[in-house]
Amino acid sequence: MVNLSLTAAGEQHMAWWWQTLIGAGVALLVVWLALLIALLVARPGRAQLKEALRLLPDLLRLLRRLAADQRLPRGVRIRIGVLLAYLAFPFDLIPDFIPVLGYADDAIIVTAVLRSTVRRAGVDAVRRHWPGTDEGFAALSRLTGLGGLGG
Repeated sequence: MVNLSLTAAGEQHMAWWWQTLIGAGVALLVVWLALLIALLVARPGRAQLKEALRLLPDLLRLLRRLAADQRLPRGVRIRIGVLLAYLAFPFDLIPDFIPVLGYADDAIIVTAVLRSTVRRAGVDAVRRHWPGTDEGFAALSRLTGLGGLGG
């Protein structure tokens, strides 16, 4: 009799774990689909994407410099560190082999982090650490939609 009640309790416990696991999987799928839809809506044009790819080396140096600047708020440095880790990670929200959208997810995420960085750290911090040309900084301004960045 005791064994039967323990077995029933164990089965209920296992059922609860499976339900939780399935629920978490469904929630992750829904979040991924929502991000995919947002990326499809915000998809940059080919010209913007080409400009962003040309800026990539300078942009990566900028992010590294901002992450190392102890004068910036800790939250900004952590956010940039997480972004750099995301960019280094071999898996993306949308695989890079998918034309246009494969690289667009990275560009959109970088843009969102840069906008957040400028709001918290200021335009001067971004300008101070920009390693490229004034034209490149103006292009960064256009790509991120931050009119106050123009150089």
